[in-house]
Amino acid sequence: MSPEEHYQRLQNMYGAAPVNTFYRPRMRVGEGEAEIEIQVEEKFFHAAGAVHGSVYFKLLDDAAFFAANSLEPEVFVLTTAFTTYLTRPVSAGRLRAVGKVVNRNRSQFIAEAVLYGEDGKEVGRGNGVFVRSKINLTDALGYAD
Repeated sequence: MSPEEHYQRLQNMYGAAPVNTFYRPRMRVGEGEAEIEIQVEEKFFHAAGAVHGSVYFKLLDDAAFFAANSLEPEVFVLTTAFTTYLTRPVSAGRLRAVGKVVNRNRSQFIAEAVLYGEDGKEVGRGNGVFVRSKINLTDALGYAD
């Protein structure tokens, strides 16, 4: 399988995840990188009228995760640790997370992600550690379909 086919299958897998029917994200995967966008909606808000931190986490973790999995063509990777920094509130527009692998070795990937508001300003960032699982990607929902 070509790298481009692997990236497309990862995008299909992401779209097939039931949780994404709530967020309706768009994702692009490349070698060691992933980019995810969503439209901000009121259903993502906390009581003070801005996007809840769990949405920041989801976008940052997903972007870093898929950046890591882009470099692993056989098995699903797992997030083992992820640190999230919320730097600016958002209540309108689009959010875009950009994830990149910054280090990898035989046992793990380290990836970072930055979250931007529609104006291009950083609103959050995170970094995580990802490891290879024993779950074949061909067994993951949407990957082989």
